[in-house]
This record gives sequence, C-alpha cells and structure tokens, in this order.
Amino acid sequence: MTAFDFPEPRTPDPALAPSLRWGIAGPGWIGERFAESLQAHGTQRVVAVGSRSTDRAQAFADRYGLVAHGGYGALAAADDVDIVYVATPHPAHLELALEAIAHGKHVLIEKPIGITAAQADEIAAAARARGVFAGEAMWTVYLPAFDVVRQVLDSGRLGRIEGVVADYGEFLPEDHRAYRPDLAGGPLMDLGIYLLALSTHVLGGVRSATAGAGYHGPEGADGVHTHVSAVLEHDGGATSALHTTLSGFTPSTFTITGSAASLTIDGPFNSPAGLTVVTADGERHRWEHPALDQVAGLHYQAAAASRAIADGRLETQEWPLEASRLALDAADRLRSAAGIDFGPALGRPGR
Repeated sequence: MTAFDFPEPRTPDPALAPSLRWGIAGPGWIGERFAESLQAHGTQRVVAVGSRSTDRAQAFADRYGLVAHGGYGALAAADDVDIVYVATPHPAHLELALEAIAHGKHVLIEKPIGITAAQADEIAAAARARGVFAGEAMWTVYLPAFDVVRQVLDSGRLGRIEGVVADYGEFLPEDHRAYRPDLAGGPLMDLGIYLLALSTHVLGGVRSATAGAGYHGPEGADGVHTHVSAVLEHDGGATSALHTTLSGFTPSTFTITGSAASLTIDGPFNSPAGLTVVTADGERHRWEHPALDQVAGLHYQAAAASRAIADGRLETQEWPLEASRLALDAADRLRSAAGIDFGPALGRPGR
C-alpha cells in the first residue's frame, strides 16, 4: 500500500491581517455575502457602499451600518475608503475598476475580473501605472483547502501532470441575470470561469480549444448559451475536458490526473472540502475539511489583499493578475470555438 500524507494548510489567520476600510461597488447578492463575511470574520472593515441607485445604496447601507454613495464615482472618491470591492455584474467590472484606480484606490474585483483577456490587461496596466493594488476575487484559491491542493501539486507526488477532467453545473431560473445577453449571460462567466481558472493554474495557458454550446433562444448575440463543453490543449501538452451548465446541478468535481496519482476535489470544487488522491496502485487516500460557503470564506481573499498592500505588493501571491489573464484568454478561445458572442455585453452588435 502506498503511503500518502497530506500537508497542513499554510493559509495565514485572516484575523492577523492589517485592517483596511472597504467600499463595496454594487449592492447585489455577492456584495451582501462579502459584507457579511467581513463583518463576521477577521479584521477588515466595510465602511461604504455605492450604487447608481441611491435608494438601493441606502437600503444596503442601512442593513449593514455603512455610508451610502449614490454613484460609483462618489464611492471611489471617498476619503474614508482604502479599497473598492467591485461586485457589479461582469460587464461593469472594467469601468468601475478603472474609475477606482484613477482615484488612487486599491481594487479587488469579483470574478471574472473582466469578460475578455484584453480587459484584464487594461486593469493590470492601469493599476501598475497608478501604483495601486489590483486583484481578482477568485475566492477558491485563497481558501485553506486549496492551499493543500497547491502543496500536493508542488510536491510532485502526482507525477507528470497530464490533464484535468471537471464540471460545474447549477440550476438557475430563467429570470436570473445569467439569461441576459447584455450581461454576458450563460454559465461560462459565472460558473465556467472557475473551471478555466483552476485548469490554467494547474496546466498553464491554452493554445487551442474545441468546444460546443447549447442555447436559450437563438444562437449568437441575441441568445444565451445554457451549457458548453470543451476540450482544451494547454501550452505544455496537457489537456482539460470541461463542462458547465446553468440548466441543472452536476457533481461539480475537479480531477487532476498525473502519471503517479490523481487528485479529486469534492463537489462543489469551488468551495473545496474533501480531497481524494488515488495512487497508481489503486489505493484511495482522503483529506477531510469542512466546506465553506461565501460568508465563511470570502474574508480570506480580503485578508490576502490586505497583506499584499501592507507588504507594498500590487497583487497577491496566491492569485497574481497573470493568472486572471490566463483564465480569460482561455475563455476567449473557448467562446470563439463554440460561437458564443458577447457583443451586447461589450457594447457592440453581434457578429
């Protein structure tokens, strides 16, 4: 029987991170979870919220004891805000991140950081030029359980890494924003971005993609893809086979295959809990950890941003901006292969 000892997480205690004053741009569902997480855990302070709707901003502020700003520019200009968490729908991420950066604010941008690799590049360049921190709130990679995955990969215990097989599906009703073409609808940017982020993190950038998609409504810019499957060839020759859907719940596991062993993250893998390693002799080895929901987990990414800023770094070690760009470059290639058109979300007609 092959022995396999799992490492302990090295994730720093979020309660030890320096305290920053956070402003939330966007009083929606994820903004609520972020505020609740920071107020329940760690040392970070949520002090303000901004929205184009003064009424929505005020209702959010009343709920969480914050200052309300009727406009994102007012939030970005606020003297009592150190860092802006951009929590709006995806197509607004670029505009709001650039506005906050222009006011000298650090930014943590909800995933995906943008909806194209070019947008990720634009945010990174603006932050570097202004000398402020910018990061993507890809919460999975900041959690303790994912640090165990990272250590197992770095140890070489899986052997030569050959591929990834993974899926992520949820049922989202037809009145969900994921069905809106003008908001880059479909599962790719909401759910599939986790698949692409972790696959490129493990296997490197993508050099070719084969993909197909199904649609709600007409294909192209006037419809929204409901599911997409893809096989991606990565720069080192490894491949990933991925599927995402908003039409139903799937196992949502993530398996990394190597020449000596495979590692599977229990579903839903974006909130990693238990891990299973199967070694070449067929023996199964388990690591158990409680799954964390957003309220229990989002404060880890805020603490990582705070530590980076305190150390004078412009991005986190856990998820540098190049990682965000690689994932969106993979998304660009996948969309091209599958014929998914984000024209309305990019402010242009479809092809």
